[in-house]
Amino acid sequence: MRYLYRKLLTVIAIVLIASSGISGSAYAQSSAYNTNFITAITYQNISSTTANLTFTFYPSSGGTPISFNRTLNGNAGASLNVGTTTELSSFSGQGSAVISSDQPIVATVVQLPQSTTVRNRPLSNGFTNGSNNVLIATVLKNTFNQTTKFSIQNADTAPISVTLRFFSVGSSTPTYTETFSLNQGVARFFDAGTIAALGPNFNGSATIEATGKVVATAIEASTDSSYRVSAFEGVSQGSNTVYMPSALCNFGGSLQQTAYAVQNTSTTNNASVTVTYKNLSNTTVATQTATIPPNSKQSFLACNASGMPSNFNGSAVITSTGGSIVAIGKVIASPMVAPAFGTAFVGASGGAQKLAAPYVRWTQTRYDINPGNRQRAYLAIQNVGTGPSGTITVKYYDLNGVLVGTHTLSSLDPGQKTNSKPIDAMPAPGQTLDEFGYVGGFGGSAMIECANSGCQIVALVRIQSANSSTSTADQVAEDYNAIPVN
Repeated sequence: MRYLYRKLLTVIAIVLIASSGISGSAYAQSSAYNTNFITAITYQNISSTTANLTFTFYPSSGGTPISFNRTLNGNAGASLNVGTTTELSSFSGQGSAVISSDQPIVATVVQLPQSTTVRNRPLSNGFTNGSNNVLIATVLKNTFNQTTKFSIQNADTAPISVTLRFFSVGSSTPTYTETFSLNQGVARFFDAGTIAALGPNFNGSATIEATGKVVATAIEASTDSSYRVSAFEGVSQGSNTVYMPSALCNFGGSLQQTAYAVQNTSTTNNASVTVTYKNLSNTTVATQTATIPPNSKQSFLACNASGMPSNFNGSAVITSTGGSIVAIGKVIASPMVAPAFGTAFVGASGGAQKLAAPYVRWTQTRYDINPGNRQRAYLAIQNVGTGPSGTITVKYYDLNGVLVGTHTLSSLDPGQKTNSKPIDAMPAPGQTLDEFGYVGGFGGSAMIECANSGCQIVALVRIQSANSSTSTADQVAEDYNAIPVN
């Protein structure tokens, strides 16, 4: 997948944009599925030169787009809240957005729950450009107490026709197909819970085929009282190797475990898939295999792998023959300890020497004060190259582009992973990372780079919040992929 890093028109797919008028105050909800969200766009200038940006918002109803400008210092990371932005006072309901800039930028979309019971913030990345074919590796309807909502946005320069197909697990024949048109920049929104043709329950995936370029983003929300919600992007191209920087089995006090939804991108061939789990020493501890029919998906639960040790923290590599694949990673915790804990992220098909993380926060003193109000970011970094990575540096910048701290990590062997968080960094002179991203306004980002020539790394950013002021294990979290910048 290609993200927002070229000095070109950049497109952000946004699942649920709502002005503050849709819900003036937070309130209790019966489930995450019924919760309204207000969108914030965190955006990062990955150059050292001030960027001039234009935001254009498109109502899903097809009304008149709204455009306005912003500037952003070099290396800075800032946030735009749709509900409090003056230029968007008349914008409400659902919509999509396009950002254009004269400097390379990246962006991550943050959905802010308008609820006293849903504290997690779904995260998904924007796109540099779209594709004629996009895959959504997992779609649920009233399955595992989850239901999926997703949007498809026209990322082209003219109206296009789109065909959407849903495939249930194990089937190469679509359960439901719909064809529709989309104007430039506009998004259409789908709620699996309201599509009668999927039946009362559905567990599967979706494919999107268009006459022009499209992008897609999905939210998966619980329909019960667990209040779990997460988000991930549609993927435009499969590969025969997918990297997962996070692999867990009953890890930590909340007993976290990963599951991977793997979709076969081939329309004709079966995909023979192997998941290989490695510990922090880069030793293989377990494997899983399955055969996936064309267009279909298969789920792999780490704790079900033969020989998987308990309290496992490592990474995974997913390989396939016969058909290329895309994969979505998910992390859940024990429902007895952290019932609302649930994350989602896209498996990476390759790495880069330099990565950007637009949304990074750290609170040292206010984490469990007013739970959910301030977050902590944890970065999982994996070497996906064929040789040692060389020294890895993580540089943390504030909303003005000022370097606040640098974390220097030892070289990684191929397949190995390591971790970083803002509080681990060495502060720059006169700086502190105790409340990173909250000082002087909302905004903080990171740049991650490996030193060896040709090195390839991927990184997963977890944004975690306390869900209780008394139980330290009761937390919520969401993941997003750090974005390649070269």
